[in-house]
Amino acid sequence: MKEIREIIKAYNDCIAAGKKTALASVVHLEGSSYRRPGARMLINDEGQLTGAISGGCLEGDALRKAMLVISQQHSKLVTYDTSDEDDVLVGVQLGCAGIIKVLFEPIDVKTKNNPLTLLQKAISKRQKSVLVTLFSTEEKNKSQIGTCLLVEEGNTITGDISFAAIKEAVMNDVKMAMETQASLFKNYHSAGQTITAFIEFLQPSVSLVVVGAGNDAIPLVNIADAIGWEARVVDGRGTHAKPERFISACQVLVSKPENVLDQIAIDEQTVFVLMTHNYNYDLAMLKALLQRNVKYIGVLGPKKKSDRMLDELKEQGMNLTQKQLSSIYGPVGLEIGAETAEEIALSIIAEIKAVFSGKNGASLRDSNDFIHSRNTKPV
Repeated sequence: MKEIREIIKAYNDCIAAGKKTALASVVHLEGSSYRRPGARMLINDEGQLTGAISGGCLEGDALRKAMLVISQQHSKLVTYDTSDEDDVLVGVQLGCAGIIKVLFEPIDVKTKNNPLTLLQKAISKRQKSVLVTLFSTEEKNKSQIGTCLLVEEGNTITGDISFAAIKEAVMNDVKMAMETQASLFKNYHSAGQTITAFIEFLQPSVSLVVVGAGNDAIPLVNIADAIGWEARVVDGRGTHAKPERFISACQVLVSKPENVLDQIAIDEQTVFVLMTHNYNYDLAMLKALLQRNVKYIGVLGPKKKSDRMLDELKEQGMNLTQKQLSSIYGPVGLEIGAETAEEIALSIIAEIKAVFSGKNGASLRDSNDFIHSRNTKPV
């Protein structure tokens, strides 16, 4: 989401300056690549780039393609074969061994539902949405349909599918993507033509609530912001919970533990880390959070602290389910030998990312599986 926000900001700046732009999007991948489908890059008519579609290997050629698209005002689908040592488009052997399809779309500010307008609407609220991009590998030299439809939670629809014959099928697959919370690639057949859809599920960014405004909370908030998460800090001490101590994007609240959850909206992407160094405050917060559907509750401190908290909650009459217990991560963080506040913050962020990705945080070197899922072929 951070990349999308940066692209939208750059786009708005270009509008204000009267610059023309094009959007390059990775819409399909076979094999491996540095970036996955959904990676985007905005290019303006002065050659400025925001975002990335690779590790830097494709950007040079992508810039040339984008300039052509801006000039001609026609979208274009380009295929890069990074497994081919003789691919003159790429010019070098990248070692990724993937076939990457990149869609270049000129952005017309006069078009009501252009791709950037849809993206901006998609991230304007903390809600799930599905973005539909249509393209044809059979008609690569012709103008592509491109990013055309956004469906938000509550079935709010923006944009339209111009091919009436496939509209119902696309909408059914959009519903499936929303239900499974996973992106899809689908082929549709209409009038002797095959249309491929990248049906992209967009999830709100992680919302990190740091309970505790001590010095060790600062690097945690900074790292979260660097990777595009939303961050809040809450503490009962007004001397610590001061906005000027944290980055400007971070909301800072002074509150008693029993009032915290009245001020914070909790959704599937909201996580909490308890680190006030005040046992009673953390205990009260843990008790309140266990009565809400929170996926991750980190507790800073030794295991005996977490065990003591759970014992006290049981003594207070709480019968904790296995689901509730599994949401507690105490001691918080991955085991990386962290000592400093910055290292501990890194271990906490890494653990949260692993939990949301369904990974165990082990070294990739020791894995026999692919780094990324290979389930990207259209069906």
